[in-house]
Amino acid sequence: MTSNDPRDLDGKRLQQAMQSLGRNPVLRSRMVALLREWEPEIACEGAVRDEVTGPIIDALHLDTDEYEKVLADGSRFQFLYRTKIARDFLLAPNEHPSHVWEPQTTKLLLELSRGLTGDVLVGGAYFGDQAVLVARAVADAGLTVHCFEPNAQQARMLRRNLELNQLDNAVVNEVGLWSQSGEHMKLDGFDSFANMVAGSAGEGGFETTTIDDYVRHQGVRVGLIQLDIEGAELAALQGARGVLAQHGPDVVFELHRSYVDWSDGLRATPVCRLLLDLGYTLFAVRDINSHREMPGQPVELIPLDSVFLEGPPHGFNMLALRDPGRIHGPAWRIVEGVSPKLLPHRSPRLHHPVGGF
Repeated sequence: MTSNDPRDLDGKRLQQAMQSLGRNPVLRSRMVALLREWEPEIACEGAVRDEVTGPIIDALHLDTDEYEKVLADGSRFQFLYRTKIARDFLLAPNEHPSHVWEPQTTKLLLELSRGLTGDVLVGGAYFGDQAVLVARAVADAGLTVHCFEPNAQQARMLRRNLELNQLDNAVVNEVGLWSQSGEHMKLDGFDSFANMVAGSAGEGGFETTTIDDYVRHQGVRVGLIQLDIEGAELAALQGARGVLAQHGPDVVFELHRSYVDWSDGLRATPVCRLLLDLGYTLFAVRDINSHREMPGQPVELIPLDSVFLEGPPHGFNMLALRDPGRIHGPAWRIVEGVSPKLLPHRSPRLHHPVGGF
């Protein structure tokens, strides 16, 4: 029996109504454009995107909805509407933005790609938000980007984006990076938030490989490793000890409080200890966990022992270098005593880049 009560106490009718509106692509596009236009005018104590516009736009979509965007450099991306990465990319204010996700990490990876003498390994390559751009950057040097993405749907999207951009210097491996090869794993969680847990061969999961085994089988030299694999970063680097010791690649990896206990400081964490023991110098990378144009802003790096870590559970990217002399010039800025989380709605002293947004 249908109630005549106009109140939608559990929000189900509103959710259904929004999804119905979202099935009309023209109407959906107009609503997204309107919310994008009005975001700067909306008053909110927290982040407007997270508290107001984002939930409305999410309600318009199904996770099977697909989009395509073209960057300013001509790179083309097709992507499923899933998680914040797709949502914030869709809401980019520029018709042809400069990047897909995390502007400063994108700059960092492209800067590190200059003059590389070894291949690139990307763990958690997703639909190619970073891997496609890095592959373009190293193509003329004859280098290959080795992508690891165990999510079958995103791996297919990654292959499609490599084809769209006519890149033949990247390979896609639907396996997980781990401390041992040949383990059976599965993904627990949704899309980009899923983490690797033990599975079995009959569960439709995937196998693991170590970076050391993969590199030995491929017979390549590694110049750069990027890892964003939801808590498996330590295991992946434990399986890369030989490559780290012999090749000394630059390493960019995510470190998240949900998986790493940093209550005694970053230096005491197992993942940082592993890299420090191998002669690396570590920095936290200041970035915004979103899509935001930051033209002319250098990549700000915080020395390991000077990172402001207080706040709710959060994550950020780290940079590990065997040769810290690689970061010099106007593309870089060393800062101390601040947070790696760039948050426009929080304290400018701790959470804004030097000079402001």
